[in-house]
Amino acid sequence: MSDSLWGPFHVLIFNTLVFLLSYAHFKAMLSDPGAVPLPKTRVDFSDIHTGELSAMLQNKDDWTVCTRCETYRPPRAHHCRICKRCIKRMDHHCPWINNCVGEKNQRYFVQFLIYVTILAVYAIALVSISWLRECPLCSREITIKQTRILHSIVLLIEAVMFGLFVLTILYDQIEAIIHDETGIEQLAALGSGSSDTPKLSYRKVLLRHICRLPCQSYQPTYRHLPSHTV
Repeated sequence: MSDSLWGPFHVLIFNTLVFLLSYAHFKAMLSDPGAVPLPKTRVDFSDIHTGELSAMLQNKDDWTVCTRCETYRPPRAHHCRICKRCIKRMDHHCPWINNCVGEKNQRYFVQFLIYVTILAVYAIALVSISWLRECPLCSREITIKQTRILHSIVLLIEAVMFGLFVLTILYDQIEAIIHDETGIEQLAALGSGSSDTPKLSYRKVLLRHICRLPCQSYQPTYRHLPSHTV
């Protein structure tokens, strides 16, 4: 496409998507996922069953105590064993961004997944067009043609693999947003043994093995508070 306006057009669009992808990735990686602030003083667990503690938490329904952070945490917050902090509305810890996906950075993580999916589809379309259309300016030398074919095959396999993997995670994220239920909360309900709880889906299995989602190993770290639902 170097002899027409389509060449510069695709260069502009593709690199714009790469820039947006990189920006979303760095924002998801460097943003605070919603870490619960650590207290200035340690929690005295000897007073956990006293009336004074109950009175202090009377207006904080569903709050729990994290014995690892030694602090109180709001509802739907969970402790990350990798970050060693409690994260508000924690979905999972993602090694691809080296950060937790939580209340404050989930939108950047979803944007990152969307851009990767678009780029994968875009790359597949460009490779397909290059195979279907005649290239009069391309060299006819056999070694160069073989190199182009090998490069196209590698790019196609890479785009398909990353596209399917990221599309699976994106579907899982959108499903969690629609149902207002994080991945950890779904897995916690699964581990409760309820007969109404669906079986572990293939997406959760994929995330467990590749994205380190703490499925069956998830154990909430809290102590039951008097007269409060956990």
